[in-house]
Amino acid sequence: MNNVEIERKFLVDKEKWTLLPKPDGIRYLQGYLSIDADKVVRARVAGDKGFLTIKGKSETFSHPEYEYAIPVKDAGELIQLYATSRVEKVRTRIPVGNHVWEVDEFHGENEGLLMAEIELGSLEELFDKPDWLGEEVTGDKRYYNSWLSVHPFQTWQEKNPGFI
Repeated sequence: MNNVEIERKFLVDKEKWTLLPKPDGIRYLQGYLSIDADKVVRARVAGDKGFLTIKGKSETFSHPEYEYAIPVKDAGELIQLYATSRVEKVRTRIPVGNHVWEVDEFHGENEGLLMAEIELGSLEELFDKPDWLGEEVTGDKRYYNSWLSVHPFQTWQEKNPGFI
């Protein structure tokens, strides 16, 4: 299967992130059209672009993923008309070594969550870890965007001390 995404996720140290020089991020609005144990279907508005994405069941580091560019107007309408839950964030892309880290600063009900992910070509691929990374949360479903859309970070933050 060619459409497999392999990624690792980490929390981000907010103090170090704040001090880091970085480019402007892009505002994302993601609406979840379907969420179940086997798949997630979402529409996304990323700046002035629209996408429709289908993700299969996650296997810790990887999952099948099919993503298609669609008109941004259509993505917005899908979110408005059919999304049962949403996530808002600003994504900043930071090159580190041979990879690009995508750092998401969440807004709305997930305000306060700062998470980075890196996409890899294989499970064994090595990558540089910048000093602003915190705890690895790969495979922890609480940090899946689809989970956050239904169980916002602000509702469980107090119950789990030690967040960066």
